[in-house]
Amino acid sequence: MDQWLPEIKDSYSREFIFRYAANLNSIHTLFDQIYGHRNDATIWFEKLLDTIFLANRDRSDVLKNLDFEKSGGKAWFLTNEIAGMSLYVDRFCGSIKNLEDKLTYFDELGVNFLHLMPVMESPEGESDGGYAVSDFRSVDPRFGCLDDLLAINDKMKEKNMYLMLDIVINHTSSHHEWAIKASAGDKDFQDYYFMYDSREMPDEFEKNMPDIFPESSPGSFTFDAPSGKWVMTVFNRYQWDLNYTNPAVFVDMLDTIFFYANLGVDILRIDAPAFIWKQPGTSCQNLPEAHVLLQLIKYCTQISSPGMALLGEAIVAPKEIMKYFGTGQYKGRECDVAYNATQMALQWDALATGDTRIMLAAQHDIGQKPFGTTWITYTRCHDDIGLGYEDAMIQQSGFNPYEHRTFIKNYYSGQFDGSPAKGALFGVNPKTGDARISGSLASLCGLEKALEAKSPTLISASIDKILLMQAQSILLGGIPMLYYGDECGYTNDYSYLLEDGKSYDNRWMHRPVIDWKKNSKRKRKDTIERIIFASTARLIQIRKQYQAFGDYSNIEWIGPYNIHIAGYVRYYGDEKLVCLFNFSESEAFLTWYAIREKGFDHSQALIDIWGSVTYQIDSDDRYLVLKPYQFMILTSQ
Repeated sequence: MDQWLPEIKDSYSREFIFRYAANLNSIHTLFDQIYGHRNDATIWFEKLLDTIFLANRDRSDVLKNLDFEKSGGKAWFLTNEIAGMSLYVDRFCGSIKNLEDKLTYFDELGVNFLHLMPVMESPEGESDGGYAVSDFRSVDPRFGCLDDLLAINDKMKEKNMYLMLDIVINHTSSHHEWAIKASAGDKDFQDYYFMYDSREMPDEFEKNMPDIFPESSPGSFTFDAPSGKWVMTVFNRYQWDLNYTNPAVFVDMLDTIFFYANLGVDILRIDAPAFIWKQPGTSCQNLPEAHVLLQLIKYCTQISSPGMALLGEAIVAPKEIMKYFGTGQYKGRECDVAYNATQMALQWDALATGDTRIMLAAQHDIGQKPFGTTWITYTRCHDDIGLGYEDAMIQQSGFNPYEHRTFIKNYYSGQFDGSPAKGALFGVNPKTGDARISGSLASLCGLEKALEAKSPTLISASIDKILLMQAQSILLGGIPMLYYGDECGYTNDYSYLLEDGKSYDNRWMHRPVIDWKKNSKRKRKDTIERIIFASTARLIQIRKQYQAFGDYSNIEWIGPYNIHIAGYVRYYGDEKLVCLFNFSESEAFLTWYAIREKGFDHSQALIDIWGSVTYQIDSDDRYLVLKPYQFMILTSQ
């Protein structure tokens, strides 16, 4: 490898050269696994290294200093001090410029980490919510311009806030420059995609590829009339899948990743990484080569922009998601962050059934996450809720998987008589019966129906459910990510039905347009908005108060002594906190043995930080009683 080891020059810091030398062998090994068979492999490897060097040369001194600060001690994204919010800029406040006026709002809530949903250029009406990108390096005029993005990030950095942006590496918009050239007949750019003259190869691929959007976009190929070719379009007909067997695609996309890094992004959210490698005869999802590419990206960014963490947006089963943190010699060296989508879905399962056994059954697999990596923990996001947890977990808890999932879907889509939830099914597959769930946190917790019924009792119960769900995810460990609108109890927004580019996609019901008059009600006593906002802010404040809520593999789940109660112990140094959550509509009783077996004894009194009540630990035949949908945060300190 000596021919690729440069001399230390003024334009590159000693730290950069050390990182480069330490990671070069791994980069070469990973590159060879994908591209080593090619006659031009050496040429492309040299281009890859050039890309790393140029990216670091162009990185500002401010960002290099932040890289140095973040490298000291524990990984910065593991601490209890970070709390995030995910939002659509235009629907939240109109434009990126307007975000500056909302920074005090985030301060009030305790949020210091923003995930701005896709802001790069995408065609109106064919944007897939911004995930069909036509220009990776230009902010869409609907949101502002690149200078606006840089300005707000500077303001955020002044307030010690972090920024997350999306990069869509699986596909481009059909309006992207590369796709336009490919459609016009440019052979070089046709090799950037999967394009075929006949249906032979598309048919071969589709034998094993499941439909992602079976209702709106069945199949995985679209005919492009100008080129006369069939193009792979796994998600929507206007999203053309990139062909990573071509090293030009990888190098160009790596250069784009460095562009985001040098904007000052703290976490780069890699959208749909499970799909980036395609191979006939497979589902074209979660293939080993996809992990090699992600590991290669991680090692390259570790050299040039080590202060930027990578999030892999892979919404898959627990055993599969662990692979996105890296395996074998690359364990913990792939993605730094992933979505704890299984836990999110299982919270909704427990809320519908009042039974926490499936949630507990999943914790062994979820707990295999490598030390030094972390989760995004959340109750809602911009996407639907999938029920992808494994059949074995459901069967272990005594349920029939098909019947159980059918109940959950019916409960949240309003098809189960007496359900308080008001949501809808998304992505219904008539062949398999599979479907996912749309709806806001508040509406799925019953607030929308409670308001329609004008029932104070139902309204109170729905608020209890909202806070129960938020408390469990905020205190669980990982980076808690609120979804905009949830902090003020927004119910479903049906205005999407009046927009041609959105009316076919019911996920827009939980992507609200913020009414700041409604949000201002958070300052008025006894309003729903104030209760939810103030309670959410208090949960974040409690999280920041105790280092035990950081993510240091410091969680122990309490056994199923009562199937309605989920609980865990968080500990760090002298801190030890017990968090309990009653998912039942009735009182639930927990034997004191469940607490004592975690190291507490009769001599201790426990203070519920949330409810401001003190409990004396009692004997095993006595019980701690939780009210319907109550949660407790207990500490002996």
